[in-house]
Amino acid sequence: MVSIIVPVYNAEEYISRCVDSILNQEYKDFELILVDDGSTDCSGQLIDDYAKADNRIVVIHKENGGVSHTRNLAIEHARGTYLQFLDSDDWITPDATKLLVRAAEENQCDLVIADFYRVVGNRLSHKGDIDEDKMMTKEEFAEHMMENPADFYYGVLWNKLYRRDLIETYHLRMDTRISWCEDFMFNLEYLLHTESVYALHAPIYYYLKRKGSLVSQGFGVSQTIKMKLTVFEYYDNFYRHVYDEKDYEKKRLSVYRFLIDAANDNNVLPPIMPHVKKLGNERINVNIDAASKDGIFMDLYRNRKLFERYLEIAAIKNDLTVREAALLFIASQFPEAGSKKDFAEIMGVPQGTITIALQKLSLKGLLKVSDVKNEKTTDKTLKIILLPEAEGILNDLEQAKRDYEDVCYQGFHEEERILYEQLTKKRKENILNILSSAQQ
Repeated sequence: MVSIIVPVYNAEEYISRCVDSILNQEYKDFELILVDDGSTDCSGQLIDDYAKADNRIVVIHKENGGVSHTRNLAIEHARGTYLQFLDSDDWITPDATKLLVRAAEENQCDLVIADFYRVVGNRLSHKGDIDEDKMMTKEEFAEHMMENPADFYYGVLWNKLYRRDLIETYHLRMDTRISWCEDFMFNLEYLLHTESVYALHAPIYYYLKRKGSLVSQGFGVSQTIKMKLTVFEYYDNFYRHVYDEKDYEKKRLSVYRFLIDAANDNNVLPPIMPHVKKLGNERINVNIDAASKDGIFMDLYRNRKLFERYLEIAAIKNDLTVREAALLFIASQFPEAGSKKDFAEIMGVPQGTITIALQKLSLKGLLKVSDVKNEKTTDKTLKIILLPEAEGILNDLEQAKRDYEDVCYQGFHEEERILYEQLTKKRKENILNILSSAQQ
């Protein structure tokens, strides 16, 4: 389904992390094409060793010709329905390919674009430009790009998923004549032949690569200006094709903003965003030693951590905390859960945490909360009404539940799954019988 392409040049320090992140993907239906661009270190031997151990890996060795030539050669060898790109010193989240393919398949779009993490040392920040999961026409996407034309989010290859049939039909390739924004030029050419784009508001890529300005890379002033003007011609031509002449004239000044943004080589490095985190703390951590042990508490721990793993994606996409997402999910599944104390016991958190989470969800316009006095007791229960704005989030939460169940039942035959569900139901009844009698 997916051809994952990684150019490799003198990357022995990073290549193992990159390749391991690909081989550890939850999504398994891919081929990995590693193209050694004439490395003079041990990179070539390292990727050969990987290929011997995994038949999904294709290794190509070639004389040094630059990253564009290397990617073009990989595209020629690709067989997948989709193309995904990585740089050899970067890596991806375990769910990256799954999320990209799911977005492409469910929305039948021509391009998927996702958020990413910008890594500096042991710190990272979440980077993106479209702040919600969103299906767009080419024209709508062009409007977003016009607001921030030199942003990495739009320019690079590695936070996107491409349809290979479009690339082959129009014989789209990297321009080997330039060494600046060649990714962006490819994207502009590709976009001309698309009808729809899906934005995925979830970070799936760790960007570590460090580049200096064009001048620091050895390009003279005249050569730098020439390359930037070449890229602008591509950019300007894209908008002339997207809009008719009248609309283009209205937007000409906005289109020319690219020249201002591109005049500063600082745009080569995406800015460090607010809310910087320590690398390793961006996702929920799991104590693997504890999770691998037997025992009732370890069972509970494993199940909770697995569900939180998928719940977290829904939370990130919708700018929620995992606890807020969990509370919203419980409220949708069990509106009769009762008081704040009941919610706190179900989630295993202090009652004050429930109060704060409900307030935040209410302020976000996702639900309404009111206290209802129980006629039989003096206790107050919560009346929670989910608002229409929560519908999309609830769909993401249901997807998290399906992902969790898919992992739990992986390798089960249908008969085994049915039997397991029957035994689980009986086990639940046994437990409830005891718990109910204890309450009487």
